[in-house]
Order: sequence, then C-alpha cells, then structure tokens
Amino acid sequence: MTWTAPRIERRDIPAAASERAMLQGWLDFHRDTLLSKCAGLTGAQLARATTPPSPLTLLGLVRHLTYVERVWFRQRFAGEQIDSLYFTEDAPDADFDDLDPARAEAEHAAFRAEIAACDAVAAGRDLDETFTTASGRTLNLRWVYVHMIEEYARHNGHADLLREALDGETGD
Repeated sequence: MTWTAPRIERRDIPAAASERAMLQGWLDFHRDTLLSKCAGLTGAQLARATTPPSPLTLLGLVRHLTYVERVWFRQRFAGEQIDSLYFTEDAPDADFDDLDPARAEAEHAAFRAEIAACDAVAAGRDLDETFTTASGRTLNLRWVYVHMIEEYARHNGHADLLREALDGETGD
C-alpha cells in the first residue's frame, strides 16, 4: 500500500493571549500549515519538483524544517550535543537534495517527533533566557520563536506554489 500524508486540522491562532502563548500559537499554526500542504499526497508527489528550474519539493521543505527546528531549539538554545539531521560538510543541502520518496512516511514522522522534542526543551523556559551562537551572537528564546515563525512563513509560501503546481490545490 502506498503511504499518503495524513490530513490534519490546523490549530487556531490565539486572538488575545500572553506573549508566550501567542508565539507558540503562531509557530504551531505554521507547522500545521506545512503539514496541510502535504496532506493527501504520496511520497512520490512530495518528492517531485514542480517549479523549474528550482529543485525545491514539499518533502525537501519537511526535511529542511525538521533540521532547522533541531538546530535552533535543541542544539543552539538548549545546548544539546546531538547530531545534525541531513547536513554534512560534503552535502550541506542534503535536506533538500537527498530525497527518497519511499522514506516520506519516516520523514513526516521525524518532523513531528522533532517538533515534540523542540517544544519539550522550550517548555517552561523564559523567553528572555539567552544563549551564545558559535559566531558569538547572544540571542534569546524569544528570538528563536520569531525566527522560526519567519522561517515557516517564508517556506509555507513556497509550499503553496509547489502544491498548486502538483495538483491545483490552493488554500490558506
């Protein structure tokens, strides 16, 4: 049986909430939006580049955002000593390039697991808690949330175009 990305219900964005709830709400909304752009598609469809000359795919976006979540929340903010996903010195764009449609279900599961792990390291931590990057920049958890919302918003725009080119489906 061919795996198909499941349909999801996007969570509502809080209309009036604390800063933390608002940031988490917008991030969750954008995470859900990416998954909704993949819903109903097979691994082969998710791995298909549809907007030449760009090699960008929905599966590549899922892998990229799995990688970015891990880097910012777990490796940089929480300081976890864990391997990066996909990225190597020899293949810095492996998250986008080394796609296997047969692994789409596993990649989808890895994305969801990484989100849960990232939410766990951020839970209960103060938005003003800082960390220093390898380049010497001091950032706080609030910066990570805002950056991740921006990252998803940009890539969800790409996902809109990729999905429409695949099967004509559009949405918000």
